[in-house]
Amino acid sequence: MGNHNSGQRHHHHHNNNNVEPPSQPPAYYHHPPPQPPPTNQMALPSVPYSHVDYSLRALAGQAEGFGRFALGGLHGPLYHVTTLSDDGPGSLRAGCRVKEPLWIVFEVSGTIELVSYLNVSSYKTIDGRGQRIKLTGKGLRLKECEHVIICNLEFEGGRGHDVDGIQIKPNSKHIWIDRCSLKDYDDGLIDITRQSTNITISRCHFSNHDKTMLIGADASHHGDRCICVTIHHCFFDGTRQRHPRVRYAKVHLYNNYTRNWGIYAICASVESQIFSQCNIYEAGQKKVAFKYLTEKAPDKEEASTGCIISQGDLFMSGTQPGLLGPTATSGLFHPSQHYQTWTVVPATKELKNLLQRYTGWQAVPRPPGP
Repeated sequence: MGNHNSGQRHHHHHNNNNVEPPSQPPAYYHHPPPQPPPTNQMALPSVPYSHVDYSLRALAGQAEGFGRFALGGLHGPLYHVTTLSDDGPGSLRAGCRVKEPLWIVFEVSGTIELVSYLNVSSYKTIDGRGQRIKLTGKGLRLKECEHVIICNLEFEGGRGHDVDGIQIKPNSKHIWIDRCSLKDYDDGLIDITRQSTNITISRCHFSNHDKTMLIGADASHHGDRCICVTIHHCFFDGTRQRHPRVRYAKVHLYNNYTRNWGIYAICASVESQIFSQCNIYEAGQKKVAFKYLTEKAPDKEEASTGCIISQGDLFMSGTQPGLLGPTATSGLFHPSQHYQTWTVVPATKELKNLLQRYTGWQAVPRPPGP
């Protein structure tokens, strides 16, 4: 059932039949990704990361942006999810609680009804390629963990107070969320707070939701000044607000498509720094894309708002940017201060069509490899 490792099997100390040791040689080496075009050049519209689906572990360490160092379970054995049960042998929850690195794959498709938050420990890849897995009821919690990759899953119908699709807090880092479909949770779809940082969210599809993505907890948590997030090639499809809403953090947005919001597209609050590059904003009834909120940091005398730089963005269907004047952007960070390359193309109708088709869960096979 599914793709299993070939060659000799070795005993593994987890004593779990769903964990397979990697084939020889046991070590996996991280190679740098192919070089994207320089940031001052524009390529034709295409889907980034086309090379990561040729072999199973090619995904590791390939994210663009702030999450580029996320390795997931690169150096661990495969763990096979064989049941849709919330817990027990062969379940996703059982794999995620293992302390050692694991590359988690699925031998089943269907819906996993979570009765409580599913805590993901460090050095895990949750790889949904080759199957169609939907998480419902509750969500994933990335708490004080590092090096987590979440790829090709669906999240829908999370219920309860403070229930997010993916909750990243506190103190988590080196996270990559790629090709996930998220909708209809009682709180956020992805929330990044409490000093969690070095995160990339790519090729995700967000729909049927109100408070989509919060970055930075609230004005009292000025420790969130350390947060750095890259969001690219995502489709915010009629969600009401927070694409994202940002406090304190540095956020690089590029080649995303946001349409038909209900309140605003992007919100910059206390000390946030947002670099919006070659995104597409297409308004419905609410025409203003960018909103600013003023809040006071507890260690400052004066309240402040955030800063937004818009470079190469496309504003369609009568969208009004709503940008503040240039004095509000003094001292704003530039992504090149943190990473040298990323794959960005002009904001065009061709890019819009591409993002509608190739974001969220994708019917791609599981790549070969141990």
